[in-house]
Amino acid sequence: MPFENLLLRDQGGVRWITVNRPAKLNALDASVIAELARAVEDASADISVGAVVLTGAGEKAFVAGADIAEFVGISAEAARALAQRGQRLFDAIAALPKPVIAAVNGFALGGGCELAMACHLRVASSNARFGQPEVKLGLIPGYGGTQRLPRLVGKGRALELLLTGGTVDAATAHAWGLVNRVVEPGELHEAAQKLAEEVLAVAPGAAARCLQAVTIGLDLPLHQAQEHEAALFGLCFATEDVREGLAAFLEKRPARFTGK
Repeated sequence: MPFENLLLRDQGGVRWITVNRPAKLNALDASVIAELARAVEDASADISVGAVVLTGAGEKAFVAGADIAEFVGISAEAARALAQRGQRLFDAIAALPKPVIAAVNGFALGGGCELAMACHLRVASSNARFGQPEVKLGLIPGYGGTQRLPRLVGKGRALELLLTGGTVDAATAHAWGLVNRVVEPGELHEAAQKLAEEVLAVAPGAAARCLQAVTIGLDLPLHQAQEHEAALFGLCFATEDVREGLAAFLEKRPARFTGK
């Protein structure tokens, strides 16, 4: 089934998923949420895909937020269900065993900021702006913003954005740890692709276990998280890739990982 609101293309093992509603600043509505869920599931299952990049069409916005028109007149119960649908999608992105990179061009506000935060890594153009302006509508973030933002930037900085509804530019987001890299707008695609290729150069099983260790470990007490890390560390030694990596290191040659 084709996508109406997404553009998909593959580039060297990297699946690019572009939210394509530039006239609406790529706002997330129910159809976009559903299509993103399907696209993420497809990327996870496709063995030819080693990494995913999420971005938005046009130069103005990554995703400017949720489609506010869908909020008008809905009940509290319906609003809760809407939030849960978005949370399930973003949780699926965060749990993907393949690296997911947000290439943030322009506005990443509300649901857009939450989408970027659900990704494992974030590359931003210098004209990007991040924020959770929901309080200005009498709301709070519903797609995980109150939880992921403090985990990334700390409680004080997160509350400043959440309580004021303000925004920060890309340089500030980088200084706060909200984004990994900042580049000029014309360099965003190349920079995101390069970062994805850097990750693709390592053993895919090791990368997947790093993602699992961090994602699960952040919600565990330190000693339990370290036990989980030790278990995953042990599992690496059952792979062909660890034998290849160790041999390549000792033989002073590039490793040739196969994902086995």
